[in-house]
Amino acid sequence: MAIFGKKTNDRPGGSVARDKVASAIRNAEVGSISLIGPGMVVVGDVTTEGEIRVEGRIQGTLRAGRSVFIGKEGEIVGDVTAETIVIGGRIRGTLTAERLTLQSTCDIEGEIRTHPHHLSLEEGAQFNGQIRMMDGAPQPLPHALPPGEPEQSFA
Repeated sequence: MAIFGKKTNDRPGGSVARDKVASAIRNAEVGSISLIGPGMVVVGDVTTEGEIRVEGRIQGTLRAGRSVFIGKEGEIVGDVTAETIVIGGRIRGTLTAERLTLQSTCDIEGEIRTHPHHLSLEEGAQFNGQIRMMDGAPQPLPHALPPGEPEQSFA
């Protein structure tokens, strides 16, 4: 109580504690990475505005506003769209990215759509399919669509 000289901000639950919690939440939102862990299976579409790391399995479309990292045990059966995609695992579908790295442990079957100067392929990477190079200035990647909205097409 302020009458006896004790600041109310020093108590748990006071404004100092609330400010610390609010700051931690803001920092977590800025630098957070979603995780599909080992042994986890997601059936359906996954969308994030940030980054996601996949060590498990996704059966469906994966869209990320920034980055997708597929670990060497990760697997996706479906399309993947992000600014940056780094793949060490298995993909069956279409990859669309501004920057794409295929690590030596990856196994990809499908189509790749990226810019020629932003495609990196490590020795040992396995790829069976087509590569379509996007020309000109970077094109905006599709963001999460509300349910019922038609998907955009990259031609």
